Amino acid sequence: MFDIGFWELLVVGVVALLVLGPERLPGAIRTTMKTVRSVKSTASGFKQEVEHQLRVHELHENLKKAEQQGLEDISPELQKSVDELKNAAESVQEPYKKK
Repeated sequence: MFDIGFWELLVVGVVALLVLGPERLPGAIRTTMKTVRSVKSTASGFKQEVEHQLRVHELHENLKKAEQQGLEDISPELQKSVDELKNAAESVQEPYKKK
């Protein structure tokens, strides 16, 4: 992502040491790392949500195609999507079925 080499990091470290001093530098590093981790976590969560929404949209489109064809003589890909949606619907209804 960023093209930062060893020498660039060394220069940044020396400047940070001069500006912050040896007492505050470890705390600043911890705070920076915590912020970077939270940003990465947020970005990862966002990416997973977008992928999930794209998959749902794809399944929805495949279901529309299958319904237009009357759920008969559909391609194996569409049949797989329809079966996946049926299984998901059954798993959602499972806890509510009377025993």
